[in-house]
Amino acid sequence: MKTLRITGVPEHFNLPWKKVISRQPFASKGIELKWTEESRGSGQMNKAIREGETDIALILTESFLQDFENGSPAKMMGFHVSSPLIWGIHVHGNSTINALDQIDSPSFLISRNGSGSQLMSYVLAKRENWDSENLTFRIVGNLPGALQVMSPEKPEMFLWEKYTTKPWVDRREMKRIGEVLSPWPCFAMVVSNTALEEFGEIIFELRQLVYQESSKLQDSESTAEEIHKLYDLKLEDVKSWLSQTQWAKEAIISKKELNQAMEEMIQLGILKNKLRLEDFLTMDHLTLTL
Repeated sequence: MKTLRITGVPEHFNLPWKKVISRQPFASKGIELKWTEESRGSGQMNKAIREGETDIALILTESFLQDFENGSPAKMMGFHVSSPLIWGIHVHGNSTINALDQIDSPSFLISRNGSGSQLMSYVLAKRENWDSENLTFRIVGNLPGALQVMSPEKPEMFLWEKYTTKPWVDRREMKRIGEVLSPWPCFAMVVSNTALEEFGEIIFELRQLVYQESSKLQDSESTAEEIHKLYDLKLEDVKSWLSQTQWAKEAIISKKELNQAMEEMIQLGILKNKLRLEDFLTMDHLTLTL
């Protein structure tokens, strides 16, 4: 029995993957699917891909593209979530800061270098006309790490998906002082070159099963209740999240959309140069539109 390892954040976005994996659809072919949750985010998943610790990872688009430019041995085989991610901008629950215009020296808590929590700070800095050269960062690992080090006296901001942090905001352990949206589809399906060689078409059969599951969940009236119970989120929050979220449902990528995203990333300093689509996409297993 061979093992195909898949890694993603422990968040509601990844329910389609977890449901498909629970069915073990390739057991008859001698392949076990193994799901691992990574609370430290995209930067850590890029590292896992590089070090051969996982085969497939569901990584923030900007984080994967930056890591690919820096030598990641992987390809993007499609989007997982095609809508933007809504990032909450958080400070300590007892902080005197209530709005972004009260921030004098932008300082951020991030999960690790190259993570979405770091890269999205540049998107926020551009929007708020902050000097991106003067942003400061402190690595905290993950959401629990941020909660542990947040201080009312020091207005360090922590960017994290707004519905994931909502329980702590409701308990006033964190305060959300704003939001910022990723200017591109948020989650990419990333597969290592080694896994492509070892598993071949199984990779794309799995992708199709996930797209089918995503389509079913997006259209089902019971999805909100299921996420509410599994992830301990308020039902009204889940319904709001679902209304703002679009799972990808087919292996189609817009060349224009992806090229525009890369141009934006260059302006933000996330990428140095525009990447060639044929270098980082599984071209033979995608439909590219204009």
